Amino acid sequence: MNYGNLRTHFKNLLNRSDISDDLSNTFIDQGINRIQRSLRIPSMEKQHVFTITASTSKVTLPNDFLEIIDLIYDNHVLTRIDMGMMQDYIKTGQTGSPHYFTREGGSLLLHPIPSSGSVALNYYASYADLSSDSDTNVLTDIASDVICYAALVYASDYFLDERRDTFEAAYLYHITEIQEQANSAETVGTVTQMKSAYPLNL
Repeated sequence: MNYGNLRTHFKNLLNRSDISDDLSNTFIDQGINRIQRSLRIPSMEKQHVFTITASTSKVTLPNDFLEIIDLIYDNHVLTRIDMGMMQDYIKTGQTGSPHYFTREGGSLLLHPIPSSGSVALNYYASYADLSSDSDTNVLTDIASDVICYAALVYASDYFLDERRDTFEAAYLYHITEIQEQANSAETVGTVTQMKSAYPLNL
């Protein structure tokens, strides 16, 4: 469903004659922002690779960054630590392959400080913005109902609509359904490896 169709469907569900397209777009955009604050599904996963060519103590997060999944330097996963511990490490000035990271504003601090190699950030990203009526993104393709009900909640707050609780319940039902489907897909059809209690003779 594209942006224009989504707006039309939203307006039909709201069923008011006193709402403009611009106001409808505002509620839809607010709804998408709310969804992105809580939903974490595979279609939101992205990877950004930083190529390091000089001594670098930090890397800048991508513009669509929402949440870190993991950070990898040359095939090993870095451990996230708190800022207090990172500050203690920074004082040492140690260089080499990084093993630790922490977030500071829009950047990730690394320790030790690398001078070469690559850092791969696996993260949850926001969906592409919608602006023209023909625009779509993955969220409009797989969860147009969630977007509509999220937008209806914001519209209900604006118009003091008595249907707010109904819209909120529908929103929570649909977003939970999508999240649980994604969670289930991580385990269904796979074999979970259990750690042996005894050493293996290989």
